[in-house]
Amino acid sequence: MERLRGTGVSTGVAIGTALVAVQRTQVIRYQLAPERVADELAALERARQRSREQLQQVRRRLAALRGRELAAIFDAQILLLDDPMLATRASALVRDERVNAEWAVQHAFDEVAALLNDPAEPALGERTGDLRDLAQRLRANLRTEQRGRSGPFEQLDGPCVVVADELTPSAVAQLDWTRIGGFATDIGSRTHHTAIMARSLGVPAVVGLGDASLRVPAGATVIIDADSGEIVVDPTPAVQREAEARLRLSRARSLVVARAPEGPLTTADGLRITLEANLDRPEEIPGALAAGAEGIGLYRSEVLLAGSRPERAGEAHQYAIYRRLLEDMRGRPVTIRTFDVDERPPGRDLGGGSLQAPWLGEPDTRDGHAGLRGIRFALATPTIFRTQLRALLRAASHGWLRIVFPFVSGVEEMRAARRLVDDVRQELAGAGQEAPPVLLGAMIEVPSAALMAAALACTADFFAIGTNDLIQYTLAVDRADERVSAHYQPLHPAILRLIRHVRRSAAREGIPVSVCGEMASDPVLLPLLIGCGLRTFSMTPAAIAAARAVVGRTDSRALARVAGHAVRFGTTEEVERYLARLEVSAVAADPV
Repeated sequence: MERLRGTGVSTGVAIGTALVAVQRTQVIRYQLAPERVADELAALERARQRSREQLQQVRRRLAALRGRELAAIFDAQILLLDDPMLATRASALVRDERVNAEWAVQHAFDEVAALLNDPAEPALGERTGDLRDLAQRLRANLRTEQRGRSGPFEQLDGPCVVVADELTPSAVAQLDWTRIGGFATDIGSRTHHTAIMARSLGVPAVVGLGDASLRVPAGATVIIDADSGEIVVDPTPAVQREAEARLRLSRARSLVVARAPEGPLTTADGLRITLEANLDRPEEIPGALAAGAEGIGLYRSEVLLAGSRPERAGEAHQYAIYRRLLEDMRGRPVTIRTFDVDERPPGRDLGGGSLQAPWLGEPDTRDGHAGLRGIRFALATPTIFRTQLRALLRAASHGWLRIVFPFVSGVEEMRAARRLVDDVRQELAGAGQEAPPVLLGAMIEVPSAALMAAALACTADFFAIGTNDLIQYTLAVDRADERVSAHYQPLHPAILRLIRHVRRSAAREGIPVSVCGEMASDPVLLPLLIGCGLRTFSMTPAAIAAARAVVGRTDSRALARVAGHAVRFGTTEEVERYLARLEVSAVAADPV
C-alpha cells in the first residue's frame, strides 16, 4: 500500500481500477483482462497490415507523381513494420504485461527513441523520425479499429478512476462519469478550471500529486480521498473496507440531492437554452437522446470515409446513413457537416510525421497550416461535393435537416456553395425527386469568417461556431504541439470578443447561432458563453447531463454582467483569475 499526498479540490471518495492517462503522448494505458489479450494482439496485427497497405499506396502515388527517389523514403518504413524493435516489441508488451496495444506501440517507440538519441550519430535521428511516423500510423489504425470494438472502460472489469499527468476541463467534461468514480492529477490547484469543474460535477478529485501518473500502475486499485487530499494505491483490505463504507454513505446522501432539470431547459431566471449532441455514428443517437439532447448539432460526415478516398463514398451509402440519422431523431433537428477533410500536398511532411489526408490513414494532427480543407476542398472537387449534396437533399424529406459547411473563410465561398446546392436541387427536380427546403449554415472557425460575420449572416441561414479551430487559428497555436500548447487559451480576450461579435452579427440579421466546439462542453466556460448571448450548444452526449445541471442553476442576467466584464480584460490570466474568484459555473440566481 502506498499513500500519495496532494490537494483535495472537491469532496467525497472514489474507489476503482486505475486508468492511467498521459496527455503528453495522448495515450491511455489500461490493463486487459486475460481473455482479451488475444483480441488485442489480433487488432495490432490488423493495424500493422493496414499500415503496410497504406504505405505501399503512398509509395505508389509518390512514385507516379514525383519519381522513385522520393517514394523510396517509405521503403524504410515498410521494412520497419517487421523490425523487432517496434511492432514485435509492442506485441510482446501486450502479451506479457496485458496492456492495450496503442500504449504498447507508444512505449516501444519511446524505448527505441531513447536508444537512438545520440547527437553524434545524425543518421540515427533520421531513423527515429521514420519510427515516429510509423508509430503514429499504427496508433491511428488502432484507433480506427477501436471504433468498432469496446472502448477502454468496457475493457475494465469494474469501476475505475483516472490518474493523469493533466486533465483539461474539456477532457473532464467528456469523461463517462457513470463508469469513472473520480480523478487524480500530477498538477493543478483549487483555482484551476478542472478543479472548479470537479466541484461543479460533484466528482472526488485530488490534484497536485507531482508524479502519480508515473508511480501508479495501470490496473492497480486506487482510493481517491478528496476530503483528505490523498490517494491510496493498492490499499489493504481494512483500508478499502473503510473507504467503501464512506462511499456507500455518500451515495445514500446523494439520493436527496436535486437532480438536473428534465424537459425543456431554462436558466434559473427562465431563459430557454438548447443542448444538442455532436455525433460520429447513428448508433450514438439513443445515448444522446437519453442524455437529454434536443437535436444533433454536429454530425461529422467525414467519418463515413473510414480510410477511403471521398470519391469512394457513394451516394447510396451516404443517403442511407443520412436518412437513418433523420428518422432516428424523429423530427428533431439534425445538422450535418459536409466533409471536413484536409488534403495535403503529396510528399509534404508537416512536423509530426503527418502526411496528406485522413483516407491515407494518418492521424488528424493539424499543425495550424491548413491544406485544401473543408469548403475549399468541396469547391475544388465538385463531383465529390455534388454527390454528397445529392445524398443530403434526397434524405431531407425524412426529417429536419440542416447542412453546415466547414472552414468557411468568406462570403464568396458561402455563395458558391449555395449555387451548387441550387444546381443539385434542380438536377433532382429534373429527375422527379423534389427536395424540401434545407437551411444552409457556415461554420465560424476561421478568424476571417468571424470578422466578416455581419456579411456572412446575409448569405448563411445559421452559424455554428467551431471553437477548437477558431482558437487555434486566431492564436496561431497547435494544441497538439507541446512546445506551444500552453498558448491554446479558450479564455483569451480575443476569443471571447470574436465569439460575442459573431453572436451580435447573427442577431442583427435574425439568424440562429450555436457553439459546437469543446468550449460548449466545458461546465466552466458554458455559463460565460451564455453570458455572451449564446443560447444553443452542441456537445458530446457524455457532457450533456453536467451542462443541464449547470444551466439550471445559473442566472443569465448575472452572467451577462460577468461576460461584459470579462471581455474587457487584456490577458487570459486576468480573465481566469476573475472567473476563478467568482467560480462562474456556480453563478446562480443571486446577482454577481
